[in-house]
Amino acid sequence: MNPFQSLSDYEEFVYTLMQQFPAVLGSTLIVVWRGKRMATLQGEITFLQGYRITLKERLSFDEGSVMIEDYGYELWCKEIKISWYDSQPHPDDPALASTYPHHQHIPPDIKHHRIPAYNMSFNQPNLPALIQEIEKLLNS
Repeated sequence: MNPFQSLSDYEEFVYTLMQQFPAVLGSTLIVVWRGKRMATLQGEITFLQGYRITLKERLSFDEGSVMIEDYGYELWCKEIKISWYDSQPHPDDPALASTYPHHQHIPPDIKHHRIPAYNMSFNQPNLPALIQEIEKLLNS
């Protein structure tokens, strides 16, 4: 269930990530309002050891809940892109049907090697799962 009942709630969550997740060193995330019911979120979250997440979300608010309309998340270690998530549909790939259209690109051949993304959603925040993924890498 989505804990955010307004775009303002989601904006407050984004701007307090450093207080909620000690692994977050910094954030350039910015919510840009596109009217009463639309916004975009974009920027970067930084961590120790050169890890970072760059992201963009298109958000909407309707009927008491924030929805992610579209997203792209890239996970980096220094200058190496280690994976990315997106919601670009690939209806001809049966391996992705279980989480359609959510999927992750991973090595080898990061552009074409896609796996289901069970932790991504349009109707709940994805940032906690992404941050937890970086935390696991930091602790490995």
